[in-house]
Amino acid sequence: MQVRTLQHDTVDALCWRHLGRTDGVVAETLRLNPGLSAQGPLLPAGLAVDLPEPAPATRPMVQLWT
Repeated sequence: MQVRTLQHDTVDALCWRHLGRTDGVVAETLRLNPGLSAQGPLLPAGLAVDLPEPAPATRPMVQLWT
């Protein structure tokens, strides 16, 4: 999934806003976008960034009887 940054976005904030989590996603985002870390901690507005595809939501299974 490709998204555009807002002014003064960070990779962490971008992942949180679009994927709802940062655990493991920030590292994957940096891997998908070589050179992104060279932009510095605050990204410029309008930069196209590839994010990893969101994992499908899984619902916990509840067993009523054993």
